[in-house]
Amino acid sequence: MKKGFLGTLVYHLCRLLAGGVFFFAGAVKGADVGAFAGEIANYRMLPYFFNYLAAAVLPMVELMAGTLLLFNRRVRAAALVVGGLNLVFIVALVSALLRGLDIGCGCFGPGDGGSSSLVEALLRDLGLMAAIFLIWRLRGDNPLSQ
Repeated sequence: MKKGFLGTLVYHLCRLLAGGVFFFAGAVKGADVGAFAGEIANYRMLPYFFNYLAAAVLPMVELMAGTLLLFNRRVRAAALVVGGLNLVFIVALVSALLRGLDIGCGCFGPGDGGSSSLVEALLRDLGLMAAIFLIWRLRGDNPLSQ
């Protein structure tokens, strides 16, 4: 897609924002996988074993996709991954809200302990999804960023 200066600026800002958020979230969650598994278990969506599997895999995927976005490499693939993860996070947040769970979102690891409500986390994730859409839509013509 052709884009002017403003489109290029929006693309890079969204790419850096999403990449930074996912890189930071992956780093924090990966620092204490056991505690992060407990945060996942609070959502009551996965069997016990899968809480630990998800807690071990999610941070690495977030780190890799965030790094690709930060360095403007394989942006399409990275945007697809973070978009898919973000969609899963949105579904989990909506599910927790509908079931009236009083839990912290766990978005930035076990230490965030309810620093944001589930509604705030949902709004943040919806904003991130908009940024991810813009990344996909405005990605550059650089073959490495495809």
